[in-house]
Amino acid sequence: MRVPSASPAASGRRLSWPMRAALAIALACAEPAVAHDFWLQPEPFWTAPGATTPLTLQVGHGPYRQRSPIPLARITRFTATGPDGAVTDLRARLHPGGPAQDGDLRFPSAGVHILVLQTDDRAESHLPALRYNDYLKVEGLTPALALRARTHRTDADGSENYSRQAKALVQVGPAGGSQAQVLKPVGLPLEIVPERSPYAEPRSTTLPVRVVFEGRPLAGALVKLTDLAHDEAPAETHLTDGTGHATFAMPARGRWLLNVIWTRPQPKTRETDFETVFSSLSFGF
Repeated sequence: MRVPSASPAASGRRLSWPMRAALAIALACAEPAVAHDFWLQPEPFWTAPGATTPLTLQVGHGPYRQRSPIPLARITRFTATGPDGAVTDLRARLHPGGPAQDGDLRFPSAGVHILVLQTDDRAESHLPALRYNDYLKVEGLTPALALRARTHRTDADGSENYSRQAKALVQVGPAGGSQAQVLKPVGLPLEIVPERSPYAEPRSTTLPVRVVFEGRPLAGALVKLTDLAHDEAPAETHLTDGTGHATFAMPARGRWLLNVIWTRPQPKTRETDFETVFSSLSFGF
């Protein structure tokens, strides 16, 4: 199988429907390397102060989309950062695998609240060489591809430990108010940080973001923007520049997901080849 190249990402254009269809086929053929997309799905993203907001943990895309089966024991952090910057531990509000939801939340104060979830890295993925190489190509993990080529392991099976990091922006009450907390990192190993809040008024036509890996800007990472109502393939993709920045068109309506993946080689003493981090940011109108 030949996977589409990263040229649409490098060009910084929205993908046409034929290109999106081709990428969807490539992603489907790469299963089960993915369920890569993982995100927090509040119902809804905009709510009233004090209202109960159901939450699900979602994974996958297109026909592979489902509620995540991740156990509570693997979730090491689940917090909310409020408009005043205060951080609240919400782990007690999680109950993964519930009949209809994985948690329920209440936000007492108006403004934007940032949900943050982090897992450990005990999960492993082991794939045949062809599928592993295809997965690296689709996700833009060119340093890993280059390392496999340099070490003559392109034809070897691939393995990784991985963790998941997810943020969601929840607007409580009317739009407006302080948005400053949205523009700051929350300390995740890999993180998408908006440089303009999607909920800020007046609404911008662009959504600039930066990607931070272990506290530093990450260049050359493939960032995807996906319409969750049409999630077979991303609507727009970009490679981060030398300062970790990428700019997308600001969505006008709907529910949206930004996601990015990065990996690095493991020490030879480890049983897997790479340590991979999946990170997402979800929001909606």
